[in-house]
Amino acid sequence: MNYSKCIKYVICSILVLTMFQARSQQIQEVEQLLQKMTLEEKIGQLNLLTPGGGIATGAVVSKNVESKIKAGQVGGLFGVSGPEKVRMAQEMAVNHTRLKIPLLIGADVIHGYKTTHPIPLGLSCSWDMDLMESAAKMAASEATADGIMWNFSPMVDIARDPRWGRIAEGAGEDPFLGSAIAKAMVKGYQGDDLSDSRTMLACVKHMALYGASEAGRDYHSVDMSKIKMFNQYLPPYEAAVDAGVASVMSSFNDIDGVPASGNKWLLTSLLRERWGFDGFVVSDYTSVNEMIAHGLGNLQTVSQLALKAGLDMDMVGEGFLTTLKKSVEEGAVTEEEITQACRRILEAKYKSGLFDDPYRYLDKNRAKNEILSAENRTLARKLATRSFVLLKNDNQILPLQKTAKIALIGPLANNRNNMLGTWAPTGNPDLAVTILEGFKNAVPNVTIQYAKGANISDDVDLAKKVNVFGPRIQIDERSPEVLLEEAKQVASSSDVIVAVLGEATEMSGEAASRTNLSIPKSQKKLLKVLMETEKPVVVILMSGRPLTIPEELGMPIALLQVWHPGVEAGNAIVDVVYGAYNPSGKLTAAWPRNIGQIPIYHSSKNTGRPAPNEFKKFTSNYLDAPNTPLLPFGYGLSYTTFEYSNIKLDKKEVLKGASIEVTVSVKNTGDFDGEEVIQLYLRDVVRTITPPKRQLKGFKKVHIKKGESKTVSIMLKPDDLKFYNSNLEFVAEPGEFEVFVGTNSEATLKETFVLK
Repeated sequence: MNYSKCIKYVICSILVLTMFQARSQQIQEVEQLLQKMTLEEKIGQLNLLTPGGGIATGAVVSKNVESKIKAGQVGGLFGVSGPEKVRMAQEMAVNHTRLKIPLLIGADVIHGYKTTHPIPLGLSCSWDMDLMESAAKMAASEATADGIMWNFSPMVDIARDPRWGRIAEGAGEDPFLGSAIAKAMVKGYQGDDLSDSRTMLACVKHMALYGASEAGRDYHSVDMSKIKMFNQYLPPYEAAVDAGVASVMSSFNDIDGVPASGNKWLLTSLLRERWGFDGFVVSDYTSVNEMIAHGLGNLQTVSQLALKAGLDMDMVGEGFLTTLKKSVEEGAVTEEEITQACRRILEAKYKSGLFDDPYRYLDKNRAKNEILSAENRTLARKLATRSFVLLKNDNQILPLQKTAKIALIGPLANNRNNMLGTWAPTGNPDLAVTILEGFKNAVPNVTIQYAKGANISDDVDLAKKVNVFGPRIQIDERSPEVLLEEAKQVASSSDVIVAVLGEATEMSGEAASRTNLSIPKSQKKLLKVLMETEKPVVVILMSGRPLTIPEELGMPIALLQVWHPGVEAGNAIVDVVYGAYNPSGKLTAAWPRNIGQIPIYHSSKNTGRPAPNEFKKFTSNYLDAPNTPLLPFGYGLSYTTFEYSNIKLDKKEVLKGASIEVTVSVKNTGDFDGEEVIQLYLRDVVRTITPPKRQLKGFKKVHIKKGESKTVSIMLKPDDLKFYNSNLEFVAEPGEFEVFVGTNSEATLKETFVLK
């Protein structure tokens, strides 16, 4: 007898039984509480307010919050943090209401709490799921130390239009990678036990298709076939549900003509019935009220529509609070529908342990010792270095020698306000390390001369729009000509020019769509002047989105994309510039040559007239540009080089339900140790609906020493061969498949197999 297996079986059985008993007790307690509640008290639990202490993401903030809490009219708050403030709010709910129901305290912890790390689009370029889980775990640990137990993250919207500013908050264009990241983030936030005071409820958003808004304009309409939804846009949301995400946030856009917050097909038929989601759904900021502007009726009508669709909690708009009782009296909604929504919110509070101890997240010592700790800042620095993508390295300019005299030039080189990135309302820009400080920390005995060189933009109107949350574009009192002249003088006495260019933080993010994705004119002019010096030039490029940089990419420069790196920005950038870390980031969204190519992404389909490599009339191409992106999905250089060879499959004929092992040899042929992201793409050659040209279906990040070769194995699982057909059935069809393995989505190393 295998006693070890028996013991493991017994332990697992006990754990399952314990969990079942705890769940049963929780359900019983929720039902007992519901029986005691009045209709008004149930409606109160559906109301989510913000006192306006933080950054509001809509046109209004809540009024009379304190009196509403004491009246039992509030189920949760956001925009409040810190043990003292949260305790005050919880005491109002627990000590001044009849049933003493504690509040959910939420926040937008998008890329770190106080210890901010790179924006999500940047972090996704690490292709490192363990690292992303660690980032989410750190954010949860810090936020819960400050009294917050519910996080409006992760955002998993697939985005293929970089005009849309919120591309910064997601994982880019690909559903396979996006699904893996969604799972990692949910696991990092929620851990294994939501009652653990260091874990928090995650909230996947924005359900659904928000990243496909027309014209890349925020909050705009989405019109998409179900086949495209299921195959290309919905997988990351479903992955989050599969990972056990506790809550879901509805999106602003309409889907099939019905806004998401009132869309029953989306919130009930798909989310609950098809996917089995058992948590609660919260609206985005006033999105219930915004259905009035969509043209669906007055506040009472749209509130009815939202509740019946499956929405449980109304963020800020208070339509539920002010109209649902009347709707019950008129027979438009039932009390049972309200009870069901209330039940889901109470269950979340039980899962968080709030009924056992409403103050479990209010440990002053934790807040003092764990937030912005040295350990957390070290992790933030590591996260940043792994997010950077080396786009070009002419003449092996990078890594720099530590003896070289540096001319550090550019409007973002010594600009603390633009290090954290968009959507960092819980971070403090004053604590960020600037790039100038990073250089001085790394090479204190080397001459580092600094010049601003240019404004981020000279456009006064743009600056006003960007500076809503504080000074991001500061237009210098000196003229552009004076700034350029200073830059030339500083550059003339240097060995190497490091130019720090790009977007201010709020040039991307929510309500920050752009129709021009070029580097601003002021900075383009600066770079041209610097190139005229004929000194080696390193461009450190900051942005919250893919940019159109064909001119810059054509220059003989080194170009390192660093996104907005977070609180350790300067130190992390210098780590990579001097070679303490060899960059390994890979783009998770293609970079277009110009905005006319948008949307452009690697898993697009062939047409009936596919274009050859060169222009040919009456094929699918442009007169004035190639079909290919400037930089493809998965692209990223290293200080070393990697050579791929010897791709093999463990079987050439595959039975349905079987996995396939793909192996490839990867050799480090350069002069540095480095990490490489090996990427596997699949093409279903013939099927009953038009297939993509190729799809990402596997990846692995591997460290390879210089001169070393490794055989890397990636498994293709049965579900990787499946797709949603015209009946929305998830199927694999017999036939030929092509497997491509390489360093980006243009990989050419190929093998084939047949599915029987």
